Amino acid sequence: MKKFLAVLLMLAMLLCGAAFAEDTAPALTKDVVVLFTSDVHCGIDQGWGYAGVANMRNSLQADNHVVLVDDGDAIQGETIGTLTKGSAIIELMNAVGYDIAIPGNHEFDYGMENFLELTRQANFPYISANFTCRDELVFAPYVIKEFDGVKIAFVGMTTPNTITSSTPVYFQDEEGNFIYGFMQDETGDKLYAAVQSAVDAARAEGATYVVAMGHMGIEESCSPYMSTEVITHTTGIDAFLDGHAHETMACNEVKNAEGKTVLRAACGTKLSSVGYLRIAKDGKLTTGLYTWTVDIAAPKLLNLTGDAADAVAAQVAKLDEIRQTVVATSQVPLYVNDPVAVTAEGTPVRIVRNAETNLGDLCADAYRALSNADIAFVNGGGIRKQIEAGDITLDDIYSVHPFGNTMCVIRVTGQQVLDALEWGARAVPSENGGFLQVSGLTYEIHTGVASSAEKDENGMFTRVSGEYRVKNVMVGGQPLELDKTYTLASHNYMLLGHGDGYTMFDGCEVLGEDMMVDNQVLITYITTTLGGVVGEQYANPYGDGRIVAVE
Repeated sequence: MKKFLAVLLMLAMLLCGAAFAEDTAPALTKDVVVLFTSDVHCGIDQGWGYAGVANMRNSLQADNHVVLVDDGDAIQGETIGTLTKGSAIIELMNAVGYDIAIPGNHEFDYGMENFLELTRQANFPYISANFTCRDELVFAPYVIKEFDGVKIAFVGMTTPNTITSSTPVYFQDEEGNFIYGFMQDETGDKLYAAVQSAVDAARAEGATYVVAMGHMGIEESCSPYMSTEVITHTTGIDAFLDGHAHETMACNEVKNAEGKTVLRAACGTKLSSVGYLRIAKDGKLTTGLYTWTVDIAAPKLLNLTGDAADAVAAQVAKLDEIRQTVVATSQVPLYVNDPVAVTAEGTPVRIVRNAETNLGDLCADAYRALSNADIAFVNGGGIRKQIEAGDITLDDIYSVHPFGNTMCVIRVTGQQVLDALEWGARAVPSENGGFLQVSGLTYEIHTGVASSAEKDENGMFTRVSGEYRVKNVMVGGQPLELDKTYTLASHNYMLLGHGDGYTMFDGCEVLGEDMMVDNQVLITYITTTLGGVVGEQYANPYGDGRIVAVE
């Protein structure tokens, strides 16, 4: 245990701290350490691994009060999540000993009833100040933990963009009316008010500190729901533990509505880092990261043991045979990230949500080939993991398409195609999970033209009010005709479920529904159409020129 604690001290990154608590605040006998994870996306044995998180908690508990929380997107992302619909992840989180969690947008990917059942299986509460059903909160907006008479409130929130980034029909009743929601509106005011109400209630209950747990992010496409916007429009939050954007941030200082400093931190994805908030005995707050920087995951390198390690090993063993089944080979790497560019922190730059990639081409080609449609779309947010050159396993395929969406074909007009392309390209050069990878057509995105695509308060497409930034659309080498009809293949999430806000397909004739699960579409295309080998036709990481950005 002492050896593990020494590792933590060596890897800790601490960048800033906040002011001391009021002198009248009760005194702690020892520090409180809030450990937080986010966007684990089923990375149970990657980075620190869940075994590492459990050992981290146990090591720190010797000299500190410890609270372990998760900021969402834990149950989806790899084969283990898909095949168990998240239940295996909840079992592991129980074994690790989580105290609190909030739902991320991907907690709903297996359906609302499935998620609510998972929350009943969890040995820890889910909280959210803005997740509602028929205008009533589904979970408590906050929980309070008390140490040495000091009350610490944890207030949860989930991005209102969940309505479109998950499957919208999961939030509707049988008549198509939205009954679940996240306080969404065009200004963010409903969300800010909900968070402020929770903070005020927690303070009234005697909380000395208020810690926000948010699955919000800071990407421009998240506005007006960015974590920084929540902070600047509220008061009373001391620290904001953020998720959703896969950002790694040990600490940045953000001023709230009264000009007071709030510490904000984010811990990346796949357990590459575990974040912490330390509330010292003297009342000083600091945030930082325990970042695992070694290629070999911590549980393996450190030979970690314990209940969590045993639970992870048992789950991995169940899936190992399935994971290792080779279904095809690839002569080239297939990309989600830019093969060259990296961030200032040295992490890869994801491009599948704002530019063409060869994996995007492959996935879209699979839909078009198996459906015999004129064109095919795949949203960049539905392409989750790269494939390296060499053997392609079943696990690789499930990790690319972990959602279990089903292929559909509809009849659309050229105008609807153009509106869809414009909607998908509205954020370029910024990321957007609804960015469209395509097959059967080519198009240009004129980034100098500001997007005039409009949305309603639920984030759904309503119209294009001005000039289109998408131009020169060609279908099968011929100019797109707005009055002509085409057959379009994609999955139920976008074509039938309004996923990512694609409402322009409402009322279209459905030619095929629930034709094949998305991962099986990709397997079948590679094994049959391509003869089991992804070849040199997909060699260019940036695709074959179907999508061109024009400055």
